[in-house]
Amino acid sequence: MDTHDTTIRDSRARPGAAAPDTASPASEYRPEFFGPGGWALNDEMSAALARNWWAVALRGVFAILFGIIALFMPGVTLAALVLLFSAYMLVDGIFTIVAAVRAVRRREQWGWLVLEGIADLAAGAIAFLWPLITIVAFVYLLAAWAIVSGALLTAAAFRLAAPHGRGWMLFGGVVSLIWGGLLLMWPLTGAIVLTWWMAGYALFFGGALLVLAFRLRARRQDRPPSRPATQNA
Repeated sequence: MDTHDTTIRDSRARPGAAAPDTASPASEYRPEFFGPGGWALNDEMSAALARNWWAVALRGVFAILFGIIALFMPGVTLAALVLLFSAYMLVDGIFTIVAAVRAVRRREQWGWLVLEGIADLAAGAIAFLWPLITIVAFVYLLAAWAIVSGALLTAAAFRLAAPHGRGWMLFGGVVSLIWGGLLLMWPLTGAIVLTWWMAGYALFFGGALLVLAFRLRARRQDRPPSRPATQNA
């Protein structure tokens, strides 16, 4: 037996020997959870949000304003979304063509980039000149997706065992088919309904942000706990 190991065990067993550190893991200082200033990371983030509560409140206000506009003026909202899509496609098309020109100078493949840029420019121009056509085309695309996915879901339901939720899967497929059919019959009405859904989301989201902002404002004077003092060895 190693005499060095025996000496260590004997020193630990002596009555006067220091007791081992039995501190619980919860009371231990773990530096990986602390930032440079000695704050716990979650406390530091909370303090930062509390100091900037007004930014969260502004986000909530803008979301509520957008929701109100979308709810009472769905046509204006749709037109704005189409114009935004048009501007994006035009800018993306220009940058894609610029990338194609640079690819030509570097003797790289450029054909697909040119085709993509032209397609983006064409889509942007159509959306800008004929916004109604763009809206109807989008609704038809959504209707086609709903019908195809609903048909596949309905077909899959009959292959699923009843105890595994066949009825719910069948219900989902039928609802998707009905929704797609309604969009095909009344595309403009479907677009307005989509805008109302967007408005509802914006209103609830903005309200939640406002509540959060005022909760943060009430805690803006709090200070995160300091780094626990460590004992010198």
